[in-house]
Amino acid sequence: MNYRHGYHAGNFADVIKHIALVAILQHLKKNDAAFAVLDSHAGRGRYDLGGIEARKTGEARSGIARLAGLSGALPDALATYLSLAQKNHAYPGSPLIAAQLLRSQDRLTAIEKHPEEFAILKDVLAPFRNAAVENADGYGRSLKLLPPPSRRGLVLMDPPFESPDEFSTLARALREGVRKFATGIFLGWYPIKSQAEADAFTGEVLAGGIAKALTLDTRVTAPEGKLGAAGLLVINPPYGFAGAMRDVAGVIAPRLDTDVTVQWITGSE
Repeated sequence: MNYRHGYHAGNFADVIKHIALVAILQHLKKNDAAFAVLDSHAGRGRYDLGGIEARKTGEARSGIARLAGLSGALPDALATYLSLAQKNHAYPGSPLIAAQLLRSQDRLTAIEKHPEEFAILKDVLAPFRNAAVENADGYGRSLKLLPPPSRRGLVLMDPPFESPDEFSTLARALREGVRKFATGIFLGWYPIKSQAEADAFTGEVLAGGIAKALTLDTRVTAPEGKLGAAGLLVINPPYGFAGAMRDVAGVIAPRLDTDVTVQWITGSE
């Protein structure tokens, strides 16, 4: 997979991932207490869907573009996501979505290893006083920042899967993260090229003794060599999250021509 997320911004996997992110942040905001968000592989933060990279793959046309015109009584997370995602051609990445939804007492740390992406991200998040941007290894730096002072929050790990051992690295990071921040919510993204590989990954994470987790898998019909399925592993999902995402899926799945499955893999509400 090409690391440059500009080629994939706004595709079907982004849509589901970002709606899930919004739903979790909305839950955290129900409590007045401050919370923290750590984004381990933040990317550049904003993507031009009319730019060369996006037009080369056209992935946004079968993703966010298909949700144009949705209106009426939509699930809260979906409505909020659409209000952020459908502004001209600028598609917000996860750090920008988080920054726009945080309150004054909340904090965001967005980590990006690649210098060029980091430089753009720094400019994108400059207007947000409660957002910090770091040029560092996402796994190592995220773990060093846990637990956050607020003892509440979300850790998003969305690596590029450039390395052949990325699944194992992500599994170890999630297990160590939960060990250090047991009450935190963790959201891990992964491509599904082999169901056996994806199951082995979630099994490796759960082997750390995690009590509550679910998967949110999305599948589309894709051309040869293109990503056709992606998963989200949600550890310590908020109460009502599973039902909320099923409601969202009921609205967007027909438009995206996707199959969305929400499944508890350990524990339940």
